[in-house]
Amino acid sequence: MPNLRLKKKKKLSAFRKMAIGTWQNAYDPQVYGSLTLRMDEALRYLEAFRQQTGKKLTLSHMMAKAAAAVLEKMPDANAILRWNRIYLRQDIGVFFQVAMSDPRTGEIDLSGATIFQPEQKTLATIVDEFAEKVDKVRAGRDRKEGSRSLFKRIPFFFLNRALKIMSFLSYTLNLNLRWAGVPRDPFGSIMITNIGSLGLDEAYVPLVPYSRVPLLIAMGAVDEAPVVQDGTIVPAKVMKICATFDHRILDGAHAAVMARTLKEWMEKPFDHFDPLP
Repeated sequence: MPNLRLKKKKKLSAFRKMAIGTWQNAYDPQVYGSLTLRMDEALRYLEAFRQQTGKKLTLSHMMAKAAAAVLEKMPDANAILRWNRIYLRQDIGVFFQVAMSDPRTGEIDLSGATIFQPEQKTLATIVDEFAEKVDKVRAGRDRKEGSRSLFKRIPFFFLNRALKIMSFLSYTLNLNLRWAGVPRDPFGSIMITNIGSLGLDEAYVPLVPYSRVPLLIAMGAVDEAPVVQDGTIVPAKVMKICATFDHRILDGAHAAVMARTLKEWMEKPFDHFDPLP
């Protein structure tokens, strides 16, 4: 008589296999923190932008621009670890996780789209580029999807080693593996996931070791909550930002500067984002 009655799950998405191959144990340098943002002005800016440009701006698009401003303000966060040394990136890339369904198994899967140099782009450009990349991902035409298809064929016993080898070649040795179907810098400088689109207010996402990304952000849902303003309790729209960062690269002093920058951009959008006509 076995200890447990078990049945092996046969259908796994590419992301689920990658998750199994990523983490071998719970020993890691993750630090967690959260920040509650007033979103009244951000929502007002978003609506004004939509009306004046006809483009469907979202909070994710605004977060791409704000996250780039955070990394500009704190360049130490735009970094990777190689050979136990910190290397600063010269470019900013913002990776957004994209929910999708595996076309063969129907399993919930995750992929992503990366916006490079958002600090140099207008919000209108970011909206168009993001939509184009998400469409490619979901249609399986993105370069990252080729490497994901390759990963699906890797045996389970080789998952951890395969991801370590890929990370070593791509980041430790800094080799361009596009010839092998691995896209250049697929995860960028920072990862962002919009859990609010799933109806969640708060969640802390884990670091993804093989990506070498030291900072992950989860955007919660926008809710109405009482806040204190000028000594008076008033209703307001708020959103919780949950961050996970690599303590080997960043600490509380870095996080404080980044939190202030993000708060400034999202709570005073008319002062920082693209001017409206």
